[in-house]
Amino acid sequence: MTGKKIDSIDPTDQALPPRSLILFGLQHVLVMAASPITAVFLVSKALGFSDALTVSLISATFLICGLGTILQSFGPAGFGARLPFIMVPGGAPIAIFLAIAQQTDIQTAVGAVILTAGFYFLALPVFRRLLRYFPPIVVGTMLLLVSVNLVRIYGGTITGKQGSEGFADPMNVGLALATIALTVIFARIFTGTFQRISVMLGLIAGSMIAFGAGYMDLSGIFDGPVIAVPALLPFGMPKFDIFAALPLIVFSIISMAEATGQTIATAEIVGRRGDAHAIVPATIRGDAVASLVGGLFGTSLIITSGENVGIVRATNVKSRYVTAMAGVILVLIALLAPVGRLANALPGPVVGGTAVIVFSIIGVIGIDLLRRVDLREHGPMFTLAAALSMGLLPILVPGVYSQFPQWSQMILANGLAAGTITAVIVNAFFQHMPSGSAQKAAAGVEAEI
Repeated sequence: MTGKKIDSIDPTDQALPPRSLILFGLQHVLVMAASPITAVFLVSKALGFSDALTVSLISATFLICGLGTILQSFGPAGFGARLPFIMVPGGAPIAIFLAIAQQTDIQTAVGAVILTAGFYFLALPVFRRLLRYFPPIVVGTMLLLVSVNLVRIYGGTITGKQGSEGFADPMNVGLALATIALTVIFARIFTGTFQRISVMLGLIAGSMIAFGAGYMDLSGIFDGPVIAVPALLPFGMPKFDIFAALPLIVFSIISMAEATGQTIATAEIVGRRGDAHAIVPATIRGDAVASLVGGLFGTSLIITSGENVGIVRATNVKSRYVTAMAGVILVLIALLAPVGRLANALPGPVVGGTAVIVFSIIGVIGIDLLRRVDLREHGPMFTLAAALSMGLLPILVPGVYSQFPQWSQMILANGLAAGTITAVIVNAFFQHMPSGSAQKAAAGVEAEI
């Protein structure tokens, strides 16, 4: 009787003891903490913001990430997927946000975020009809490209900028490799709860090694105010320029495609019952609300993250209450300045090492989806080959499209965008090709041979 009752509970709805919720939630936070900090500092340094404004923006970013994570975890009124999701400022949106701010001004960049959030709602009814063009071959390819792209990006936190002093410092690379190795060792030697938090333990152990080696400075954690309250409209009233916002609006279509892949993959991992495609609109509505509120606090787009997909698979903890707890922790980080400064003190190489193994797990998930496709068939084989060609080229050869028109670089130079769009188009081309025509074509080729 009890067994039947437990089996009737969806894995995402299973409640965990408070201690486990805090531990597993903290692990999610530690894995994604570098993303909001890096995003804010990138914009702040490029635009010359003051220290006080930078701290306020860090606080605001953590706050919106936390509230958005809670929204996605509980999904009230169809806003949020009711899946174990974490929300972060995306890397590509930050770069576009910064470009708009530099070409116009920061108020126009903020206005672009708000316009894009509105576009999500306008485009969703049309986008829902396109979901059938995202079968496992497309989603698996997308996740594989996400993995490769994120490993490349976060590899830079390990090595530093190429050509700069200290690039690929052996100590930094060693810290990253030690973090990866310790994560694997903990996953192997521990069982139960400790095995499930092996990623967090690897991050903590790597940080302890860095601290012992003098690569982690904790002296400034308690300097400054204890409470940080984010400011509403920190740059004043936004300016709305549809042409300036166009690059971010174009990216939002790619973001919806990413959200599709992440929703389907996460639903598969956690054993969510029902049609996973039906959950996608709720995920996108959650992204839209978080981005809209984030724009009011001066942030770029806040979107569902693929970072925690690897954590869910690695820990096998499927409860959405864990990510809801992570959201609560993020809100506390936003309001408690010393906690935010502690997160900022985590060494880049250690965070990079943790990110690399987590993002590689995302690639494994993509491979697992591709494994279900018969790649010996002509269509799937060329779909994957074409998508990897278009997706990996700009990732592995940066600047390959630098002489192309600026508008075309928005798609072609983004490996994830180029690869995903290619997978959709080529797969649709093969799937919608009449079988009779295909057979005649094949027969004609055989006759010529």
